[in-house]
Amino acid sequence: DSLFPVNRSKHRLYSDLQTPGRYGRVIITSFRKANMLDQHHTDLILKLHSAVTRIQVQRPGFNYTFAHICILNNDKTCIVDDIVHVLEELKAARSSNRTNFAITYPITHLKDGREVYNGHQLGGVTVHSKDRVKSAEAIQLTYYLQAINSLNDMVAEKWESIFCDTVELFQKSNRKVKMYPFTSSSLKEDFQKTSRVSERYLITSLVLVVTLAILCCSMQDCVRSKPWLGLLGLLTVTLATLTAAGIINLTGGKYNSTFLGIPFVMLGHGLYGTFEMLSSWRKTREDQHVKERTAAVFADSMLSFSLTTAMYLVTFGIGASPFTNIEAARIFCCNSCIAIFFNYLYVLSFYGSSLVFTGYIENNYQHSIFCRKVPKPEVLQEKPAWYRFLLTARFSEDTDDSEETNTYESHLLVWFLKRYYCDWITNTYVKPFVVLFYLVYISFALMGYLQVSEGSDLSNIVATATRTIEYTTAQQKYFSNYSPVIGFYIYESIEYWNTSVQEDVLEYTKGFVRISWFESYLNYLRKLNISTGLPKKNFTDMLRNSFLKTPQFAHFSEDIIFSKKYNNEVDVVASRMFLVAKTMETKREELYDLLETLRKLSLTSKVKFIVFNPSFVYMDRYASSVGAPLQNSCISALFLLFFSAFLVADSLINVWLTLTVASVEFGVIGFMTLWKVELDCISVLCLIYGINYTIDNCAPLLSTFVLGKEFTRTKWVKNALEVHGVAILQSYLCYIVGLIPLAAVPSNLTRTLFRCLFLIALVTFFHCFAILPVILTFLPPSKKKRKEKKNPENREEIECVEMVDMDSTRVVDQITTV
Repeated sequence: DSLFPVNRSKHRLYSDLQTPGRYGRVIITSFRKANMLDQHHTDLILKLHSAVTRIQVQRPGFNYTFAHICILNNDKTCIVDDIVHVLEELKAARSSNRTNFAITYPITHLKDGREVYNGHQLGGVTVHSKDRVKSAEAIQLTYYLQAINSLNDMVAEKWESIFCDTVELFQKSNRKVKMYPFTSSSLKEDFQKTSRVSERYLITSLVLVVTLAILCCSMQDCVRSKPWLGLLGLLTVTLATLTAAGIINLTGGKYNSTFLGIPFVMLGHGLYGTFEMLSSWRKTREDQHVKERTAAVFADSMLSFSLTTAMYLVTFGIGASPFTNIEAARIFCCNSCIAIFFNYLYVLSFYGSSLVFTGYIENNYQHSIFCRKVPKPEVLQEKPAWYRFLLTARFSEDTDDSEETNTYESHLLVWFLKRYYCDWITNTYVKPFVVLFYLVYISFALMGYLQVSEGSDLSNIVATATRTIEYTTAQQKYFSNYSPVIGFYIYESIEYWNTSVQEDVLEYTKGFVRISWFESYLNYLRKLNISTGLPKKNFTDMLRNSFLKTPQFAHFSEDIIFSKKYNNEVDVVASRMFLVAKTMETKREELYDLLETLRKLSLTSKVKFIVFNPSFVYMDRYASSVGAPLQNSCISALFLLFFSAFLVADSLINVWLTLTVASVEFGVIGFMTLWKVELDCISVLCLIYGINYTIDNCAPLLSTFVLGKEFTRTKWVKNALEVHGVAILQSYLCYIVGLIPLAAVPSNLTRTLFRCLFLIALVTFFHCFAILPVILTFLPPSKKKRKEKKNPENREEIECVEMVDMDSTRVVDQITTV
């Protein structure tokens, strides 16, 4: 930048990727695929150019025009695209009836003899022989602006806004052409637009989740039904999310559209925790006091919930650390950590209190919705049918001792799992089909995994009906034949006069479309019948005093840096050339490969050079950092799982959990690729969440199975599903219902979000309810080895003492081991 200032080279270092600095671009094309070089369209484009250069930005005391904020040439005139000069010459040639004026592609000659590259300014080109342009379906104009200080940047930003309005107004008055404006601010504005277009879909999602959460916690028994807990569980998650948003806002954090994923992160984690507590409540004895039942619930469910919350905090905490270079990903992870932490506190306090309150309602035989005392069956017989239906309940005195533990079996999901699904999935004839299905799953996942690619197309994170999408689509359609212009900088003094060095330089740039002073100078010498292998002094003097003095080559003086030595000998200490590569449809992938090839060549070549384009800064930063949050989070998760193996009751739990997480993440990445989702910022954040979501759902299931003693593996698989399957199923149903409206949002960001989160939920559910229940029935741990031998010396004598609970007037059996 010190030798060749990038700010003054932007018009030559063109890139269709996101480029630093302020600029305005417009692609002009026709609805009827007309030739944009005919007289009518040429006049129209020059008229648009004139309107753009007359744009005024009003500031107190002064009106800024394009001439005040443009990038200046050496002659202090505004730098404009060479295609404007070409169109002006074409118009002049038509006015004077000259027919010998020809435009070539992708290199053309101006009136003053200069060679210029027009591959990024002419699109949809049809050529005659010798690269002469017959027609062009699109033309692109770019206006580069200065932003050297805050005032200048503010004026340039306002100019960009007026530029888009001017182009759209010009479009309305000329309906036969189609114009696609784009500025440096368009991407940011369209990125934030996703939030606005998602509002009504998120409200729909919220209504659906509330409805299903209430239904999942309801049952026919009006006393034991817990619809309020479904609603309050969702309220707990909502409060945690709002608290995190408030803290981020108060601390000066910037909102971005990736925050749309945070409610769904909280939905998957928070609702499962509340449903697990409700499931533990169903396992407690009804004749126990509410305090004892609540204590049993916390003892049974909060340990696993605390561990999974810690895992969330560690993985997202690493994502929020300085190790993550993408600001949007770092802020997302930071917000997620805060929301998860407060969700844990709210579950302990708010939701725990709600559980106690509903417990007292149940204990007093009050209606779960209306909190009214439920009359005895003999009283209900005298009431109407609708009244009896609303107040249906089972009283403990009407239940035999053998049926006391089955009071909650009327819940639809409990009944379905216990009576049907557990027996079906562990059936000997079903297991081979599940294993076969898992092999098919692995095969397709592998096929997708081998095709995974990192996404650098920023249009994937914006709303669909936006300027960014329209411009990017037109850009890909008309201007995808050539790569961005690559600056080829030779940063040391080399023997340009040496024929072998000349051959090396030409060999390095072979295969490119070249805009090169070096090649032009060698051709200049050949036309004069002068050998290119001149002595150093003659070579340099001819370059300075003859070649660069010729008008058609004078512009190359910006590409060469001369230096005088102590003996007045002049030397070329640095120089630059411009290269453009021919590309196909997979333009970005080819560009990555090309960039890596040139960089490797620069390290091994005799001539020391570097390659550069302003957009490479983005490409390098994005390529190196897009996978960093996922990589760091995976390492931290494995680290935590390894060291927690020494703290849990059985380290085999962590082994199974690690294998399950690996299987789920592998499948999600594979199917994500097959579903045309690239590995970009959004999908990486989803994959981080996928690690935690899998642990959330699978850890309690595996823990119950591994720690089970006596009986058979099949028995403990059934038991694990009966104990934790209902909570997994309830949270999964609510989660999927909440995701469905997200699929309809007109935004590429939410499309990626929906596909990744849907795959995570589906694959995890598949593992919890199919893969693990089958595999665990014939793989370790063995229950026979873990079976404890009964020792007659350790016989326990039981003393049963009847005690009367004065509050509830029930007889309670107090069991004491003697």
